[in-house]
Amino acid sequence: MHLGKVAGTVTATAKDARLVGTKLLVTDLVDSKGSLIDPARVAVDTCGAGVGDMVLVVSGSAARMATGLSTAPVDMAIIAVIDRVSTT
Repeated sequence: MHLGKVAGTVTATAKDARLVGTKLLVTDLVDSKGSLIDPARVAVDTCGAGVGDMVLVVSGSAARMATGLSTAPVDMAIIAVIDRVSTT
C-alpha cells in the first residue's frame, strides 16, 4: 500500500468495457509528509475520493481485489480516503 494525493481526473470515453462506470483519478504517490515520490499515476477510485484528497492506494494484483474489479484490467486502485497521517 502507498500514500497518494489526488491531483486530477481522467476522462476516457473509449475504454475497456470492464472499466465502464469507474472513476479514474490522477494520483501522485507521496511520503508521510506529503512530499512527492512518483507523479501522475492513474488509479481507479473505489471510495469516492476527489481532487486534493490524501488517499491509500494499492497496486498490482491487490488492486483487483477491490470491490467490483476482480476481472478488470486494473493496476492501481484507491481503497481509502485518509483523514490523518501521524508519525512518531
